[in-house]
Amino acid sequence: MGLLEISGFYKNYFMKLKVLALSLLLSSPLVSFKLFSETPWLDKDYVEKRMKGMTPVQGDGPSQWRVIWTEEPSTRATISWTTAKKGSVHKVRYGIRSTGIAELSTSQSQEAQRSDAYSSAKGEYYHHARISGLKPSTTYDFEIESDGKKSPVMHFTTAPADDREFRLLFGGDSRTGIVSRGQVNLLMVDLSEKDDQLIAFAHGGDYIVSGKSWSQWSTWLSQHELTVAKSGKVLPIIPTRGNHDGGPLYDEIFDTPGGAGKNYFHTMISPKVALVTLNSEISAGGEQQAWLAKTLFDLRPKVRWLLAEYHRPVWPAVKGPGKAKNFWVPLFEKFNLDLAVESDGHVIKRTVPIRNEKKDPTGIVYVGEGGLGVPQRKPKSDRWYLQKPGMTGAGHHVMRVTFGKTKMDYEVVLLDRNRADKHQFSPR
Repeated sequence: MGLLEISGFYKNYFMKLKVLALSLLLSSPLVSFKLFSETPWLDKDYVEKRMKGMTPVQGDGPSQWRVIWTEEPSTRATISWTTAKKGSVHKVRYGIRSTGIAELSTSQSQEAQRSDAYSSAKGEYYHHARISGLKPSTTYDFEIESDGKKSPVMHFTTAPADDREFRLLFGGDSRTGIVSRGQVNLLMVDLSEKDDQLIAFAHGGDYIVSGKSWSQWSTWLSQHELTVAKSGKVLPIIPTRGNHDGGPLYDEIFDTPGGAGKNYFHTMISPKVALVTLNSEISAGGEQQAWLAKTLFDLRPKVRWLLAEYHRPVWPAVKGPGKAKNFWVPLFEKFNLDLAVESDGHVIKRTVPIRNEKKDPTGIVYVGEGGLGVPQRKPKSDRWYLQKPGMTGAGHHVMRVTFGKTKMDYEVVLLDRNRADKHQFSPR
């Protein structure tokens, strides 16, 4: 090869390198732009900007709104909110969505039945309007009004009274990581906005670090507004008490779900789907165990899908078993629970089906363990009940469950909307 040929060869070679480098330089921002356009909450600057737009707790007007479900979500709901001071008149206007937003002023109205100052707050008040007589599988517009100041018009859909398919979100441990919590909330609202069959969200507890801190609860409540879709769709929350949720504020925020000193109840999401919410922060035996036994006995002949949710795991991926294990697991196995949802460990896990302390295809599957914003830990994946076909992992996430007539689909959705896990259950 002559000198001119060698020179031409290298000139051509370096020209190709420049073109390749330029193409990579140009393609990377496009990939990043596409990623953030589909999942903008991955950009922390975007999350912080959204948080700055949250409704402030100030003046006479309502803020920190939420819809709460407990026992009869097909016909009842509690709409709750915060005001910066006591005020005098607090009410909710609501009506079936087909009547149109403009007609809300002539629709039904419910004054708050319970209003009082938050414990340890600086003058802020909570208000709970308990609404009954709703129609199942019906979308209701609602507007909150405190002393003439109104919230945006929002809407939620009541639970079905028939055997239609629907979805719920599950998750726990949003207590630390303010930006990460906001990211998960924005993931949830994205899933909710695009899915009419997604009707509610069950929180597994540990909302904040200290249950007696109003400032921490206030931040959580304001961030909960991020789960309200641009269309105004609200996901009702089914609350569970966690070990960081001690003190009176939990009951003041969620209107004492299940009763004072108890916080356990069961929710008939549909005639064929029941969720039993337990309290792992009080005695698991005694009254609660007796109630659980009677409740499961009453539910199992009637429902196709029977689930339980509580905070401290009985088959943990990080810590030791909760004290409830000896009291609740025998009942889960006796009445063939379909799925147990746990939190507290700050990981992702799905156990093998377990019965009588060993792997059994007829056993109970336990999932969890909390990824709504809290920093994630490393699961102890060498434990026998976490081996295949079980799984472990880590990452901020929500769990989505689809309840059908012939199958129940479970999946773990990460912040980037990829699936960390999925599993299908058949009716027992």
